Order: sequence, then C-alpha cells, then structure tokens
Amino acid sequence: MIRLTSCFFALLLSCACAAWAQSFPAKPVHLVVAFPAGGTADLLARSVGDALVDTWRQPVIVENKPGAGAIIATAQVQRAAPDGYTLLMVAPSFVMNPMLNSEARWDPTKDFTPVVQLVTSPLVIATSPESPSRTLKDLIDKARANPGTVTIAAVGPNTQQHMIAEMLKLEAKVDWVYAPYNGGAPAVLAALGGHVDAVIANYSEVSAHIAGGRLRMLATGTRERLENLKDVPTLAELGYSLIDGTIWFGFVAPLGTPREVVQKIRTDMQKVVNLPSVRDKLVGQSLYPVPSPEPFGTFLAAQSQRYGSLIRQAGLKQ
Repeated sequence: MIRLTSCFFALLLSCACAAWAQSFPAKPVHLVVAFPAGGTADLLARSVGDALVDTWRQPVIVENKPGAGAIIATAQVQRAAPDGYTLLMVAPSFVMNPMLNSEARWDPTKDFTPVVQLVTSPLVIATSPESPSRTLKDLIDKARANPGTVTIAAVGPNTQQHMIAEMLKLEAKVDWVYAPYNGGAPAVLAALGGHVDAVIANYSEVSAHIAGGRLRMLATGTRERLENLKDVPTLAELGYSLIDGTIWFGFVAPLGTPREVVQKIRTDMQKVVNLPSVRDKLVGQSLYPVPSPEPFGTFLAAQSQRYGSLIRQAGLKQ
C-alpha cells in the first residue's frame, strides 16, 4: 500500500510539473547578463529575448549586472527561486572564475541547473592603426624589447580573453601587462583611444571598427581563417596551436529548476536562435548557433577540466 501511494504521488507530481511547463511562462522572465550593455553577451541576450517575447507572449527582461568578476550577477541567480523565471547567461568565465577567484563561491557543475549552450564566437587580437605593430610578431617583438610595458586589454579578469593573453605570454615568452575591463566594449574603446597596445575581444565587438579602418586585425583565434578575413592569420598558423580562441555562450538556471521547465526553455531558445531573422542577425555579428549541442552539463564538466589544466599550465593563482 505504501509503495502504491508513493507511486501515485510521484505520478501526480510528474503531471503537475508537466502542466507547469506547459503554462510556462506566466509572468516576465529575467535574463541576467554579467557584462555591460553594448558587448557580445548583451547583443545575444537581447536578440534571444526579443524573439522569445513573440514565442512566450510575456516580457523578457535583460538585466546587465557587470562587475566583481561576474560575482554579482551569478550570486543573484544562485539565490533566485528555481522556477525558470531568472536565468544567467554564461561564458567561459563562469567556469574559470571559481578556479581563480576565492570570492567566486560556486561550482559550475553542481550549483546551477544547466539549460543550453547557444552560440560560439571567434576571438581576435586587434590594435590601433597608429600602432607600429602591424603584425602579432611586431607586438611580441615590442614586448620582448620592452618588458612590462606593453598592455593587452580584454574583458575580465578570469575570462577566456584573459586566458589567451596569459597563454600567449607563456608561449611567446614575453612579459606584457594584462589590462582587465568590465566588458568587451570598454576594452575595445581603450584600444580605439590608443590607451593600450592591443585588445583581445569578440569579433562582433570590433567588426565595425575593422571595417571603418579604426582598428587593425593582428590575428584570429579560430582554427581556420574567417571567411570575411582571409588576409588575417590565425593563432594556430602563427605557431600557437594550443590556444583556443573561440568563445561560447549559454544559459543556466538556479539549482533545482524543474526538468520540464528547463526542457521547455532549452527547446524554445534553440528554436528562436535558428529563426532566419535571428540567425542572420547573430551570424552578421559572428555569433554562430551551435547546430547540435551536447548536454550542457556534460559540456560544462569538460570545460572545467580543460580550463583547470590550462590554468595550472599558465601558473595562474587566486
């Protein structure tokens, strides 16, 4: 009898969760972004959010919460109710932060419910046209000749852009200064103004400046040359094949968010990023929807292992 009763309540709970998922969302959904407005993450969140409004018939509110190495935004979502109405956009920094910052008190594989990986985007290294460094080799030679004076701007710290700066420093055997900014857009502005020697950023954050002649490309982080940048070499071509310069973006939810709700969010997000109008907009900014993403929890676990190894190799500490 007890066993039958337990099965009955389990069935009721399953039916209730399914009904909840079907009615989701019944109120506004908040997409929390740990980066400032104007950058790649913000553009992606707003593109997805705008499309979801038509699907969900509910407001989708993008909240930019930059600062403190993404700790503010991450903590907000970690404390939120596990009901699917508060989601966190994540990037490689979500995985790296706890390894490098003692204030980042979360485990990316245990303290959140993974939802979906949505897009990937190439990272690039660029400099001002007025810079004497016309190639990456020029920049590295300058750093070797002037130890501790060459500055490389990027969003961070504890981001993939930061990791590229450190791995290049290690592999090229140079001593340059990593200059962290609250977002990719402010880092790019520093390069535009000539306040730093170079910037590592998402291509979407520099593409208009490249086209307008306000920045010069030195290298891309992709394995193959970008279709629209055939004259720009890759880091692999230049001898730095171990450095991965492709960034990813996805969403996680508070731990305990019902599986059925997570599945609905995942399905709807994957649908909207592949709508022709949304896909064209994203691809135009070098944000490429992931065709068949593996389970996001599996992906995050693999990323944790990978970045843990790179961080140890680079000798980075908290």
